[in-house]
Order: sequence, then C-alpha cells, then structure tokens
Amino acid sequence: MALRSLTLPPLSPVAATKKPAAVYAAVQSSTLSVYGSIRNCQTQEKPVVKRRSKKPTGIISPTPDTSSPLSPVPLKKVLVPIGFGTEEMEAVIMIDVLRRSGAHVTVASVEEQLEVEAAGGTRLVADAFISACSDQTFDLVALPGGMPGSARLRDCQVLRDITIKQAEAKRLYAAICAAPAVALLPWGLLKRKQVIPITTCHPAFMDKLPTFWSVKSNLQISGELTTSRGPGTCFEFSLSLVEQLFGDLVTEEIAATLLLNAADGNSRKEEFNEVSWSSGHPPQVLIPIANGCEEIEVVTIVDILRRAKANVVVASVEKSLKVLASSGTKIMADKAIGAAADSVHDLIILPSLLARQFQGGTLGVERLQRSRIVKKMLKEQQLSGRILGAICSSPTILHKQGLLKGKKATAHPSVMSMLDDAVSGVRVVIDGKVITGRGLATATDFGLAIVGKLFGSARARSVAEGLVFEYPR
Repeated sequence: MALRSLTLPPLSPVAATKKPAAVYAAVQSSTLSVYGSIRNCQTQEKPVVKRRSKKPTGIISPTPDTSSPLSPVPLKKVLVPIGFGTEEMEAVIMIDVLRRSGAHVTVASVEEQLEVEAAGGTRLVADAFISACSDQTFDLVALPGGMPGSARLRDCQVLRDITIKQAEAKRLYAAICAAPAVALLPWGLLKRKQVIPITTCHPAFMDKLPTFWSVKSNLQISGELTTSRGPGTCFEFSLSLVEQLFGDLVTEEIAATLLLNAADGNSRKEEFNEVSWSSGHPPQVLIPIANGCEEIEVVTIVDILRRAKANVVVASVEKSLKVLASSGTKIMADKAIGAAADSVHDLIILPSLLARQFQGGTLGVERLQRSRIVKKMLKEQQLSGRILGAICSSPTILHKQGLLKGKKATAHPSVMSMLDDAVSGVRVVIDGKVITGRGLATATDFGLAIVGKLFGSARARSVAEGLVFEYPR
C-alpha cells in the first residue's frame, strides 16, 4: 500500500519582533502556569486556593490556563478524551500543539481512573473524568485513535452525547486514525440527514467507512468535522485545528516553533563513521525524564521504539514517578532512575528539557545535568561502547560532559552554536554510536532512524507504514 507524505504548505517563520500579541500572551500565560505547577510539584508546596464548595468536581490538577487579560482573543476550550489503548502519539501531539496555540485543553478519561495506559504502554494522567465535562461547552472536541482506545471512546455514553451535541450545534469536532470509523460512524455522525461528511481514517479502517464519502487523504475537512489518518499525519491534523480555531497567523507561528517548516527543507539523516548497532537480543533502551520534558519527543520516541519491539524503560529523575511535561501533559514513568541504574542498557536517550524556557530557571535540564546517577550512567555508557542518543536541546548535556568529543551532532537551532562540530540542515545525525536530532516535529525521523540502526530498514519501513508516515527509500 503506497503511503502518502505528511506535507504542509510552505511556511515562513514569523519574526520575533512581529509575534502576534494573542500568541505571545497565550503562550506566556501557559508557560508561566506550567512553571508554577512544576515548582509546586518540586517543593511540595500547596497553592493557596479559595474553597467555594466541599463537593468534588471530578477535575484534578487543572491544565494550564492559557487565558490572559492582555489577550484580545476569547479563550478557546478543547476536549481531548482518552481511554485504555488510546494512541499516545496522537493524543499528546494534539494536546501539545493546541496548548501552544493558546487553547485551554482538558484531557478527560473515559475510564474509572484518571491514569490511563495508552496503546504503546505509555501511562498518561488525565485532568478530569469525562463525567465532569458533560455540562460544559467546548469550541472543539477532538478524538485520538488507537485500538482498543477508539472502541473505549465509542462505548462511553457521556462522550457520545457530548460529541453528538457538538455536531448538532455546528461546533468543531475531529477524529483521527481509527476513531472516525470505530467511534463517529456508530454514533451516526458520518451518515447525518442534513449532510454526509467526506472523511478519511487510518488505512486499516478505510473499508469501514461509507465508500462513496471516504477519501485516501492525510487530512479531510468537511464542514465542522476534521478527520485524519494516523500518528504520522497528526501534526498536519493538529495545525489544521489550530487554524480553524485561531487563524493563519497563529498557525504559522506554532508551526515554526515545532520546527515543521525546518523539517520540510532539511535532509532527514546523515551518518558518519558507520558502525553496526545490532545486538543479537531485544534492545534495552532507557529514557530518563524530568519535569519540563518535551512530551512530544518522549512519547513519540517511546511509541516508535516499542512498535519495533525494543524494551523501553522510562525513568523519572524526580522524587515522584509522575512527571509534568512542558505543555502540561502528565506522564507516569515506569520506574525511578535509581531503580534503573543497576541495569545494562544498549541505548540511553535524553529527550529535550529546554525547548521552552520557564521563568526563573530551566528546571528539568538542570535536574538531568545535576543528577549524579544520570551522569554516571552516561559516562559508563560511553566507556563500555554502548549507544547514546539526545534530541533537541539535550545534545548540550552530552557536550558538557565531554561525550561528543570528536563527534558530529545536531540539535535544536537555538543551541547549535554550543556544539563544537554541529551539522546544520539535517534532522538526524549519527556518528558511530551517538545519535542526535533537532527535536519536536522531527522526533519521528529520530525514532525511525534508531529503529533502522537497531533492526534494519525493513523494520523501520514497517513501523512507518503503521504510523502513516513516509519512510525514505
């Protein structure tokens, strides 16, 4: 089956001096709100709140409030439901991109608990139970896909009622991957009397859609409904939702921060001093995370490597296993970093913790740099001839520890000047047993490059096909 490329219209970065006021106010408010949440998490200080009622609302740890008295744009409310088996890449990319745009996103669990295990094993913590959202009005309801996640969403009566009401009120609603066929179709939203929307979905579910009204495109907008194909098309899908909520200018700004415009113009991968990475056993991979990590990178890399059948452990360097990522996504690590220290890992990957600057410090990156356990593990990894990886801002951590000496590398454009032998104009650089990447929207290329080195190009191409992502031939 031929795969379609994830493509976007050419985008020109918006000059810093011309940043839209609405975007600046929204992103600033969101960033400071997340920073405050992280500081409270680190110091275990309870924020002062006025108690209006002892009756529980069903919502805990509210998402960053992106409203701002300086912003002329009304607050946009978005609902992203999740359930057991939800596709984590789709959920997290939507959440991150929409929050960057200034939307107030509520992640709602359709399960009996807030902690939800996604399709690839990543554990996410929702902001609310879906029952707490039934009386609210949303500007957008966006369903991630995945299996059995899409079926769990379909079987939730509260979510069904919310989504049908959304469609009847002619407000925006969206679904990706399996969700259009598995959830929207049984709910009657693809065979409405007033209008039959043209839709798309993951290739594996296309035969479930009404034949005459389905198309094999990465993105399809039909009235208030937007549909898309899978994790590999989710950036395009999410930016389309941003455009419908906020307009072209905000969309271009967000695309630039995600390095989507850069991704279009850069070659995917360059390799120097080629050596074999195959180990003869299922690769053991460690990904340390801390408060402020980039959730898109963490979840994308973990999901792709697990799809390829690598054994991936996500380890928290915080006191708690629950980590608050840079856009407010709450991720549960598999274990504490101390518990992972005695194991041998074929590959250690550092995700970014500096893609967004928080007021008063850089938080997670400082936590990683100061962690004696992480420092020791990275040094031992190099001395034993095993593989090291870093993406976005984290190559600077390897650089500061002398682990990039004599190595070519790449990183986020904002920190490229800190590297001694940086390679520009490429998304992923491999030099011997060190791999580095630009980050954010290029995390898929980074993950697939690792799969190609560990398992071969056939496995990488197979994973890319499942993602609906074009793999270079």
